[in-house]
This record gives sequence, structure tokens and C-alpha cells, in this order.
Amino acid sequence: MLPNADSYADIVARFRWQIPERYNIAVDACDRWAASDPERPAILHLRADGGTERVSFGRMAAMSNRLGNALRHHGIRRGDRVAILLPQSPETAYAHFAAYKIGAIALPLAALFGVEALVYRLRNSGARALITNRVGLIKIAEIRSQLPDLAVVMCTDGIAEDALDFHQVLARASEQLTPVDTSADDPAMMIYTSGTTGPPKGALHAHRVLLGHLPGVQFAHEFFPVDGDLMWTPADWAWAGGLLNILLPSLRFGVPVVSCKFEKFDPDLAYWLMSHYGVRNSFIPPTALKMLRSVPAPLSRYPLALRTIGSGGEALGSETYEWAKAELDIVINEFYGQTECNLVLGACNRIGVSRAGAIGMPVPGHRVEVIGMDGSVMPRNELGQIAIARPDPVMFLGYWDAPKATAEKFIGDWMITGDQGVMDDDGYVHFVGRDDDVITSAGYRIGPAEIEDCLVGHPKVQLAAVIGKPDPLRTEIVKAFVKVEDGVEPDEALINDIRAYVRTRLSAHEYPREIAFVDAIPLTTTGKVIRRFFRETARAEAAAEQAKKHWE
Repeated sequence: MLPNADSYADIVARFRWQIPERYNIAVDACDRWAASDPERPAILHLRADGGTERVSFGRMAAMSNRLGNALRHHGIRRGDRVAILLPQSPETAYAHFAAYKIGAIALPLAALFGVEALVYRLRNSGARALITNRVGLIKIAEIRSQLPDLAVVMCTDGIAEDALDFHQVLARASEQLTPVDTSADDPAMMIYTSGTTGPPKGALHAHRVLLGHLPGVQFAHEFFPVDGDLMWTPADWAWAGGLLNILLPSLRFGVPVVSCKFEKFDPDLAYWLMSHYGVRNSFIPPTALKMLRSVPAPLSRYPLALRTIGSGGEALGSETYEWAKAELDIVINEFYGQTECNLVLGACNRIGVSRAGAIGMPVPGHRVEVIGMDGSVMPRNELGQIAIARPDPVMFLGYWDAPKATAEKFIGDWMITGDQGVMDDDGYVHFVGRDDDVITSAGYRIGPAEIEDCLVGHPKVQLAAVIGKPDPLRTEIVKAFVKVEDGVEPDEALINDIRAYVRTRLSAHEYPREIAFVDAIPLTTTGKVIRRFFRETARAEAAAEQAKKHWE
């Protein structure tokens, strides 16, 4: 818990980790509240019919106990991987807590994953159980023959071919279950993360990962919880951001969570949901915030009760930061982390830790620096790689079945992130870009995030992706792929206007020398721009242009 203090320096000086030797996420975040206040609300789920399913901590404990017993009945044992392929729903929470109670390893899988992504993760993890819905079953049917380790599949939408009826199975199971005795360092969950090279890797986390997240959650949500707090995020609970920034910490603090199945992010629905439930706290990724900007005068249509907004997953940028102050009357607290070691940098406007364009300062309890290739700490205001010192309770145990990749994640006792940044004189870290995203042009090193942020500030631009296109003279030139607002006609005049807009707001070496209009900007399941697709397109263009010049 963060000490209640009025200054960053005081909080850092007074903070101490208190990690018990024996610890279980489900006991702490579910059963503890069920024992002391069983009717306390845990989840408010917006159903497809518009009604609300209200789940208490008592019901959540009983249902997760039943599921834990059912999994054991079907041969799932301590250390087995239990895959969870579900959108935001009460059943998702039941599945997580059931896995933790029996000592299994929860394997959250994004509902948007296609069959190739699923077969890789399920095979690589050796998952023994899968809990999904009818949509997930359709995907699994294509690949079931390739999953020899998968012993049991349960469907939350009723009985189906090759799957058990989740609710029938739970109805037959006992509500009495004694959770296994786990240490804080025993594995609890595995979340796959895509790096810059090779296939996705399973980041294995211990039960202590929840405790490691608490200071960052309290920091970004300004000494969360306070009376009346109510949390929601549009982020998939299969992502570390949705699961470990929102769902599990909120329940651990006894704060209810609003859940809603989004087929795709809808800004009007998001505003309505926050207004309807009186959401007080939210984690909204930067891309979703940029989409929220498309709704004019939102507070006149949707009265909001928001106390805090946290944002992370990619750089927020000054444009969106200033928009929220002007249109939502709230200062967004940006934070930073990775699946392997999350919520280690953050902002807390209440105590004056907030700066437009920065991704935060080290959250109390974490040591974060910008380092060089040799592991030495870089001087202030010099570019290097963002790194976190070990040991750290929020840090992963390692990559699943990949000791070499785990070792390569460290330089000495620094866990390297692959993210380039600088730390300014006041201790704020500024994100420049991924190692493979940084553009080298005419001797300048240029981060795409700042340019993308500037581009979406243009009134006719909805989203943008910026990459470096190979260039024989400058090494690379800045190229922007732009999706315009609905109803806007892209033409040469708009290209010139956009170029001038960026040039006058950033610098002459950062404006995009080439602009291409696209119908869509592909995003990851976590809402990050997938730049590699555009980078591959630009490389092919450059190669074709060079070949043409050669033959001419």
C-alpha cells in the first residue's frame, strides 16, 4: 500500500514492500472479501440485452470453488495450464480464481485471436484445459486435432460438440474447496507477449505479481481506493493491462468492476457506459482515447463521474493529454510497463507528478533508469534503453520453456525493455520508440510516437502510423500512413496541410516527407498501432523505386 503523503519524495522515502512468504491471488482478491462481506458487489456486467448482472464476492467465491473442483475432477492438477478464451464477463473472473485456487497456471487468451495465434499458444503452453464460449469453440474446432494436450473444454454458452456445458458442470460441483498453499513465488499466470524477433513468448508470473501492481494502480488512480470508486476499462482482460491494471487489483481492494463485451471499441458506447454506471476510475489506452476525441462536446451528452483516468500501453502524447484537460476536465495519469514487468513508471496529478509528453516517474518500489548497451546508467537527457532493476515483485519469473530468451532479456541485473527513452532533469521518462521503430534520418534519431501524436491533433486526421522508409540519401525518411476522419476527402492539398501542421509544431527534420492515406490502421489486441505492416510496405516501395532507377 502506498503511504498517504503530499509529495513524491515523501512517498518514495516511506514506501516499503511487504510481500508475505505464502500468498495466493484468489484468496486475497476473492475469498477474503467473500468471508468478511459476501454480498459486497464485485462485478457489474452489462448483458447483451441491456440488463445488468450483479455478481457479489460471495457468488464469485462459490462459482470459482465449483469450477476448481470440476477442473480437478477432469484431471487438472497443480502446475497445469488452464486457458481462458473469453471476453469481459463474470465467467472470466471465475476461471482465473479457480485456476489460482487449485495451483494451476491461468493462460488468458484474447478473444480477437485467430486460429494461428491460438494454436501456437495452446501448443507451446501445453494447455490441459480450455474455458471459452461458442465463438471461441468455432475457432478451436479448426485446430483441435493439433492440440493433443488439451484434455477438457468447457463452453459458457451451453453444451456443444467436443465441449462440456460450463454452467451444468458447475451446478454439479461442490462449493467447498480449500485453496492449495502457494508461495508468493509460485507460478500463477502466463501471458504471451510478442517481441521484435521470433514467435510470441509466454511471460510466466508468480502470485506476487498482483501485489507488485498495487503501488502503480494506487499511484495512477490517486491513492485508490476512496469511497465510491468504481472501475472500468475497455481493454481485454486477457491483456496484462486489463487483467493486472484493473480487474485483479480492483477486486483485491474490494472495488467493483464494470464489465462489457465490446465487439470493437465504440466511443459513444464507452461514454454511455461510464455515464450509466457512474464509473469513477478507468484505464483507457491511448488509441481508445484518440477515438473518444471524435465525439464532440462529450460532457454535454454524457454526464461523467470520473475521478481518475490512467492510460498506457503506448505513448499518450501531449495532444490527447491536453484534450482531456479541456474536454473532460481531468488530467490523465500516464503509466508505463511491459507484460514482463508492468506499471513501473507512472503519474499522479494529485501530488504534482504529471507532465505532458512524459510516461511518468518511477513508481515507489521500482528502480527504473535509462541505460546504455553496457548496462551503465545514461546521463540525464541522453537517449538510451528503459530498464528495470531486479529483484522486483512485479517482474516475471521467465519466459515459458525459453531460458535463452529469458537470459537475453537482462543486462546484468537490468531487465531491458527494448524501448528507447530519455530521463529529463526532473526524473520524468520520455518514450522515444521501440528499438526497431526508431527512425534514423540524416543523422537524427526520431521516435514515431511524437509524430503520430502530432498528426492526430490535426482536425482531419483520426489515426496515424509513422515509420522510417529506406532512403539512399538520408538512410531513412519519415513516412506517415494516415486514416482521415469520416467524410474527409484525402487529396494533395490535405497532404501539404498535414506536412505544414507537423513541421510547424515539431521540427523540420520530423515532418513526414511522404504521406499515404489508408482505410484502416491495424491495431494489436491491446490497441497499439502495428507499425511493422507499414514498415514492410515502405521497404518494398523503396526496393521497387531503387530497381526502377537502376534500369533507367
